[in-house]
Amino acid sequence: MAKYILQNAGNINWMALFALITFLTIFIISIILVLRKNNSTIKHMADLPLEDD
Repeated sequence: MAKYILQNAGNINWMALFALITFLTIFIISIILVLRKNNSTIKHMADLPLEDD
């Protein structure tokens, strides 16, 4: 089984690999931005639909 996988490793589609790398990059950046967000900003945004202004 490992021999079959290694034989077909050269047939990786570069567009699929590019799409995967792009997705992972955007996902990781978004996770970092969410984790760095200030808690008071998150609380304010969560309370916006409840305000009567």
